[in-house]
Amino acid sequence: MAQTNANTTYTITKGTNVTKPGCPKQGGNVTVPYPFGIGSGCAFDSGFEIHCNNSEKPLIENNLTVYDISDAELRISNVFGWRCYNSTGAVISEDMVSKNFLESSPYSFSALNRFIVVGCDDYGSIMGPNNFEYGCSVSCTRREDVMKGGECMGKGSCQKQIPKGLKYYNTTMSSTRNHTDVLSFNLCGYAFLGEADSFHFRGLPDLGDDYTIDIFYQRLKATVPIVLDWAIGNLTRAQALERREDYACRENSHCVDSDTGLGGYRCSCNTGYHGNPYLNQGCQDIDECADPSTNSCERICINIPGSYNCSCPDGYTDDGKNDGRIGIGFISLVVGISWLYFSIKKRKLIKVREKFFQQNGGLLLQQRISTKEGGVEATRIFTADELKKATNSYANDRILGRGGNGIVYRGVLHDTRIVAIKKSRTVDESQIEQFINEVVILTQINHRNVVRLFGCCLEDEVPLLVYECVSEGDLYEHIHNQRGAGCLNWQNRLRIAAETATALAYLHSFAPMPIIHRDVKSANILLDNVYTAKVADFGASRLIPLDQTHVATLVQGTSGYLDPEYFRTSQLTDKSDVYSFGVVLAEL
Repeated sequence: MAQTNANTTYTITKGTNVTKPGCPKQGGNVTVPYPFGIGSGCAFDSGFEIHCNNSEKPLIENNLTVYDISDAELRISNVFGWRCYNSTGAVISEDMVSKNFLESSPYSFSALNRFIVVGCDDYGSIMGPNNFEYGCSVSCTRREDVMKGGECMGKGSCQKQIPKGLKYYNTTMSSTRNHTDVLSFNLCGYAFLGEADSFHFRGLPDLGDDYTIDIFYQRLKATVPIVLDWAIGNLTRAQALERREDYACRENSHCVDSDTGLGGYRCSCNTGYHGNPYLNQGCQDIDECADPSTNSCERICINIPGSYNCSCPDGYTDDGKNDGRIGIGFISLVVGISWLYFSIKKRKLIKVREKFFQQNGGLLLQQRISTKEGGVEATRIFTADELKKATNSYANDRILGRGGNGIVYRGVLHDTRIVAIKKSRTVDESQIEQFINEVVILTQINHRNVVRLFGCCLEDEVPLLVYECVSEGDLYEHIHNQRGAGCLNWQNRLRIAAETATALAYLHSFAPMPIIHRDVKSANILLDNVYTAKVADFGASRLIPLDQTHVATLVQGTSGYLDPEYFRTSQLTDKSDVYSFGVVLAEL
């Protein structure tokens, strides 16, 4: 039986009545609450009909087996795509997945799912509406490379988030070397959508051949469901309230907007009631007096619709609640002291952050933004709390890399964007104005082959920069086959060289102000999931005034890539980047 998320709620299956009168409550071992229904006239509309067809397994449209129905979600049977190869690298069997729901359907694929790829020489992609396409690759050239539970590492398995409100998707798969390097332990690759919390990669046992596909599929069907979000119609809460003739929420209930982005709403019982809010008299009063844990009365509890009152016996006066004066006084004292302590601590933290903000040029950056100088409306100033939450308090498992200029963390913003957050090791206070100027310029750069800078945080001891996150590592790893990075074919190498040259030409000649990177090397060229090159790490970069061709500066760069002329004269020009790029070409 498929697992369920710990945060899933089932209030619509509680209470005396969960279905319309005369309608079946169970489909197999699944409770089917209204607005769902089995049989004619038992569902809210045809989209919520559940079909049993003399089977123990209830089905929805597209003959998908239903495992579970909750207040906001359905969990259904999984399907997966695969591609298998023989000993010569020829494809011997494959099947890709395509699933869709009509626009009028109440269902969409939930963001609780992830797109998952399993294999050792595979690239899987998932495509959907509005040109949506995500992909990830898995690489492991030896048995020892395969990591149990390594879903986030690309060692046998990888995962990608999907957006909310997805109505349809299809999958594709490809392979760099048709598994010829891994035939001894992995002949097949798999790609599928499934609930992230339910899938646990088991390592080598999951990397089978075409004979073990059925074993993997049966495990997938039994333990990893696809989660669907459901909602009533496509009207918002406000629109639904205006159209009372087909409003689904009954007495003692209210409606809440669906959060899928597709419109629609769901119903919930009011406070003090429980049951099924879609049925007449479905939300029943909770008798708080029947359970001492749900009321605070000391002696007499009187239940009233949606709540309760407390009363004292004859001859006594008070509010009747079990919260004596000593208890109240003690709790008030503890709360007061705690509030005072945390208020002082919070005030100190605010002052420290204000100090760092000013020290790191925050006022100057705000001034540049407020005057819209150079069109800097895209510059975003993040708070320290935002980035702390995004990186799980800068946890070690969020570290993407370490360099001479600082540490880079993987972060997830509140809008689910995945970003790279660079935390510098030191900051030169005499160069703050130059730093702010670079932030302003870099946030204006929007070139497909340059890593995008979204903004910065100035409330920490050293400034933090927030970049787009690029998924497939750096060019150095792929050239030298490090950390399991896949080997690049000649066509990809030529394209990466051309894209890097385009990016450098843009920085030197077409950016709002010419930028010399000053540390061009293969480790600073990142690759996305389709191996598009993106020039990164501008920690050593310098802006060149429009009326100058060079600047005098301390020599900085990486040994082996450093321009000898720049090293000898300290005169930095765009030719210094060109020399370093030549070394990268030699590497390629």
